[in-house]
Amino acid sequence: MMNPTVLELALSFRPPLPLKNAHLMTLIPRYVPRETSLATMPQESRFFSVAPQSQLQGFCHWRDDRKAFPTVVLVHGLEGSSESRYMRGIAAKAFHAGFNVIRLNQRTCGGTEHLSPTLYNSGLSSDYRAIVKELIHHDGLDRVWLVGYSMGGNLVLKAAGELGRTEPALAGVAAVCPNINPTICARALEEPRNWIYHRHFVTRLKARLRRKASLFPGKWDLSMLGHITTISEFDDCYTARDGGYRDGADYYDRAGSRHVLDKIAVPTLIITAQDDPFIPYTMFTEAKIQEHLQIAVVAPHYGGHCGFYQSRRQEEDPYWAENRILDFLRGMRLSRS
Repeated sequence: MMNPTVLELALSFRPPLPLKNAHLMTLIPRYVPRETSLATMPQESRFFSVAPQSQLQGFCHWRDDRKAFPTVVLVHGLEGSSESRYMRGIAAKAFHAGFNVIRLNQRTCGGTEHLSPTLYNSGLSSDYRAIVKELIHHDGLDRVWLVGYSMGGNLVLKAAGELGRTEPALAGVAAVCPNINPTICARALEEPRNWIYHRHFVTRLKARLRRKASLFPGKWDLSMLGHITTISEFDDCYTARDGGYRDGADYYDRAGSRHVLDKIAVPTLIITAQDDPFIPYTMFTEAKIQEHLQIAVVAPHYGGHCGFYQSRRQEEDPYWAENRILDFLRGMRLSRS
């Protein structure tokens, strides 16, 4: 499926020596100055209806004749948004490579708390299936890619597995550090060594729920919120019940794309790091993934969580994962020509 081989791709990632530390690799690239302006690209705000009373906001960067070009749909990770730096970075690259690009906000993200009466969660792949169907059947687009990071990676993989062969215009999927098994990932996130990420997510999720509750008074009982200290407690008390799951354990089990990866019927690229602090690499070593004819897992020894900041190379910028996704999109585009 891939040329060069996945092993050669993995070995092509060469981090600066200090960033062989997984935590430094995870954190530092988020603060390195980079150009993320999209000012030269056309932009249209669009609201996609994905469920009763629920919309997702997308920022669409269309080519002049959108039907003549392939389309990339981007989905961010937990507590990210359409404005996250990695979303803007890959958007600019894909657009200038000849793609339509749509940067989506998940439910309640990017200031869209008012667009849905529910919280967002890792199992809402139906949102992205609905958007793919709308782009194909309403807009008449015939080549659509899904690209997701972390939680967004799980969502696009799950959507692709659920769609199977029903949408021939779904051209492919790419996922960076996807949490395909939320049970294992939540457990890893709560390890003491990951306190900085864990505290960040819990603090942000609690603040988001308070904002959401102010818009929908009486929908959530916030009396327990101050006592919550872990993400699994938050998900058990709020996310799971809001999403229609029995409890947190049921949510984590059912939300994982691992259950449907074998149903994926389109070329799929998974980029993950063997040293990711809270997306354990062992999840991707199962035979049903490694032997899947449509899935290529590229797993460098280093990379942290969605970091993949490489030593300077003359031919490209330091954002290695973005560049490999672009190679994948270009290769699949050519194979369809």
